[in-house]
Amino acid sequence: MIGLTAEGTPLRGVSEVADFARRCFLPVAADRVGVELEFLVFDSAAATSHVPLARVERALPALPGGSRVTFEPGGQLELSSPAGPLPDALARLSADMSAVRAALRKAGLTLAGVGLDPVRPAHRQLREPRYEAMAEFLGVPYGALMMCSTASIQVNLDLGERPEIRWERAHALGPVLLAAFANSPLSGGRPCGWMSGRQAVWDHLDRTRTAAVPASGDPAADWAEYLLDARLMLVREDEERYRPVHDGSTFRDWLNGGGERRPTAADLAYHATTLFPPVRPRGWLEIRYLDAQHPAAWPVCVAVTHALISDDRAAEAAMAAAEPYRELWRVAARCGLADPRLGRVAETCFRAALEALPRLGAGPGLVGEVAAFADRYVATGRSPAADLLDIPNWPNDEGWE
Repeated sequence: MIGLTAEGTPLRGVSEVADFARRCFLPVAADRVGVELEFLVFDSAAATSHVPLARVERALPALPGGSRVTFEPGGQLELSSPAGPLPDALARLSADMSAVRAALRKAGLTLAGVGLDPVRPAHRQLREPRYEAMAEFLGVPYGALMMCSTASIQVNLDLGERPEIRWERAHALGPVLLAAFANSPLSGGRPCGWMSGRQAVWDHLDRTRTAAVPASGDPAADWAEYLLDARLMLVREDEERYRPVHDGSTFRDWLNGGGERRPTAADLAYHATTLFPPVRPRGWLEIRYLDAQHPAAWPVCVAVTHALISDDRAAEAAMAAAEPYRELWRVAARCGLADPRLGRVAETCFRAALEALPRLGAGPGLVGEVAAFADRYVATGRSPAADLLDIPNWPNDEGWE
């Protein structure tokens, strides 16, 4: 997907922030999908121990599908696929996932597809200057948990020829998709009271950067206001120095003369990377509200999300069902599909996705996986989190891969 280039010239005013925001919503005729999978890594013989990054890096193989490997601050492993049509993107990432799982298994390691570490306390392994400043800004306990103990699936979608429509869909369908794939009910070895404990962690962070972007019907204008009114997390002074900002000032304050120098276009672009709303525009849509899934189940999450946002016929049915409940983010995180309203909406959404997937090039295998997920979870009003709550003494062999 095409990124946004930032110039290092001082900004003259809010009009340039508006220009930046508009570039985040340029129409694109393609219908590609990109996927970023995060997983917690465990020692198969010592579930409560943190696994050193060096051990994971030594075990990783060459990847046949071309995914990029990175690590989150707590050592979470992330695979980022090249963007492409749904079948190609899933096939390439699936090949890479198979290679990684096999190699880690040989090294005595395993991937846990859950949204929040169920047993280990937060422990940061990466000590880069940016993460030092971020940790200082976000604080404890929730900043540490977010950085070190959470894992998600991020689905990246092209904006299409009418970006405002997909932007609207991604938000309105957020609660039902969050509920359908809620998968983080444990923390500290016991139930945390949420089906998506990962989402609960995000809800306790600075809301100027984690709340949904307000909707007025003009997404570029809304994003510009969000950029301006979000608190500054840190200022990048050079490649090795990041200064956390503790006075509560916003980017608008800085633009209006609240700093030692005027912000540049590069500062604005960097500020945007420190904002974490449930849906973030970057020249494409980043869907950020989905818990990590079992290593064999993530294609279902990607396929359903892509179908409901990108396919017009599927979206029409899903939106009609979901619209009355678009604000139920907290209910979705706490209850998952056990909430009867979200359960009913999920049934409609999964039917629409199943009808759409063949139009998007999905083969019978993927369609069958989605149907099986719908039968196991949606039809019974259960989120994947319920399985983890049913396992005694998690983690054990059932609770891993």
